[in-house]
Amino acid sequence: QHSCLGIIEVNSGCNLDCPICFADSGHQPDGFALTVAQVGRMLDAFVAAEGEPEVVQFSGGEPTIHPDIVTFIEMAKARGIKAVMLNTNGIRIARDDAFVAELARVRPHIYLQFDGLDERTHRAIRGRDLREVKQRALDRCAEAGLTVTLVAAIEKDLNEREVGDIVRFAVRHPAVMSVAFQPVTHSGRHLAFDPLQRLTNADVMKLLAEQVPEWFRVSDFVPVPCCFPTCRSMCYAIVDGDGLLALTRLVDVDQYLDYVSNRLLLAPAVRTALERMLSASALPGAERALVLCEDCGIDLPKVLRDVWSHFFMVVVQDFQDAYTLNVRQLMKCCVAEIVPDGRLIPFCAYNSVGYREQVRARLSGVPVAPI
Repeated sequence: QHSCLGIIEVNSGCNLDCPICFADSGHQPDGFALTVAQVGRMLDAFVAAEGEPEVVQFSGGEPTIHPDIVTFIEMAKARGIKAVMLNTNGIRIARDDAFVAELARVRPHIYLQFDGLDERTHRAIRGRDLREVKQRALDRCAEAGLTVTLVAAIEKDLNEREVGDIVRFAVRHPAVMSVAFQPVTHSGRHLAFDPLQRLTNADVMKLLAEQVPEWFRVSDFVPVPCCFPTCRSMCYAIVDGDGLLALTRLVDVDQYLDYVSNRLLLAPAVRTALERMLSASALPGAERALVLCEDCGIDLPKVLRDVWSHFFMVVVQDFQDAYTLNVRQLMKCCVAEIVPDGRLIPFCAYNSVGYREQVRARLSGVPVAPI
């Protein structure tokens, strides 16, 4: 079971107490914060399991409030992990000049919580109006040369009407290279909902096609071949002035997916380039490996070779919860929660069947009951 993306939750504390939080962070009087030694062992376990790990994401809680977060990023890079992501609400980035300077030095990719542009959305999902904070954080990232993915939790009858506006906003901002839409995972803390009336990946893709018809068709989104087909779909596009041109309009993506999923013998350059671009670990810049793969034998249109810096990525990612948990999907999961004892646990299992409460109780010394 290959893990494209490893997640390390460095703490359970948070500077928010959001009404929606699959990690149930922010309000516990007895939380935990990992030590440098613990994180070192967890990174070593990831390297031992994967050989050459692709991406590690530091999360929480809110990882930016951990005093050693910059050290953790340096430790991951020192172990040869190709990409390091920082999953954050952006509050410290918006307010702490010295911290932004440190991030500019170690250069993680910023995975920024960004649920919409309306005040109602912010108050319902995060409990506060954070619009100015998000804008400031993004502007600071642009000034520091940090690349950003906007990460939107999408809840039915709340902010589904904003998915098109989020992409339009993202394309205009110089720091943003991608958007990740995540239908709300109903674990941890969440709003009351009917499990038979929930958003799915297909719903979000249809909403994008409806709200931004000049940019998207549902067929522009391709299931990622390294995980279960219903888990994650992505659309690569080229920024063309103030608009987007989906990669599927230029090349037959299925032809290239076939290189990864249905062939036993590949030129190493072909496999490396395509797996980086079309995997759950894909980050802005991954497509450059394919575009610049001169010896792959892949005849990409010349336009792609000339404009690699204008690529943009939209991802739709569904995480399972207790209502949708499927063991067959877990067996193909490529997103792993790394825990201090060295286990790599499928992320959806970690959130849904008691692993999170077990690990938190062990780290904090306080029994934690499932929500």
